[in-house]
Amino acid sequence: MIGYEIGMSGQSLVISGEVLHHFSSYRQLRWWHREAGGQLFARFEGNQVLVTHATGPRQTDRRARRFYHPDRMAEQREVDVFHQAGHHFIGTWHTHPEDRPTPSAIDIDSISEAFRLSKHALNGFVLAIVGRSQLPAGLYVGISDGAVLHQLKSLGRSPSHHSALVVLSEDLVS
Repeated sequence: MIGYEIGMSGQSLVISGEVLHHFSSYRQLRWWHREAGGQLFARFEGNQVLVTHATGPRQTDRRARRFYHPDRMAEQREVDVFHQAGHHFIGTWHTHPEDRPTPSAIDIDSISEAFRLSKHALNGFVLAIVGRSQLPAGLYVGISDGAVLHQLKSLGRSPSHHSALVVLSEDLVS
C-alpha cells in the first residue's frame, strides 16, 4: 500500500497492494507497449479513502503508444456495478511511456471536465499516471477540484492502511 497526503485536511488516500500490482503490470517498459488505463474505485473508512479496485484496460478501449481513449459506455457499466457493491468511483488511471510521469494538458483537462460534469458528492477526482520506474517513484497521483490538478505527496509504502495519511477534502490547498 502507498499513502498520500493532501493539504491540512487530515484525510488520506491509500492505494491497495492489489491496485499497485495492477498498475505495475501495465507499465510501458518496451517501445511496443500501448498506453493502458481505467477507473479507480474506493471505500471510505473514517478519514481514509482506500482505493481497492482499478479497472481496465478493456478490449473496447482505443490504445496506442501515446494515447488512451476509454470505452465510455463500458466505464458507466463499471460505475453502476461497483456502486451496487458499495464502492465509489473516485477517478481514473493510465500509463505514460516516461520514467516519472507528468500529466499532459489533455490529462488535466480530462479529469477536470469529468469532475465538473459528473454527479457526485466528492471534493475532487483522483488522477493516477503510471510511468516506467518502479512504484512509488514511477507513479504520479493528483486530485482535480474541477479547476486545478493538485499533485499529492507520497508518504511511501505503508504496512497497513491504518497508518497512512490523507485525501478528497474540502481543503485541497497545501
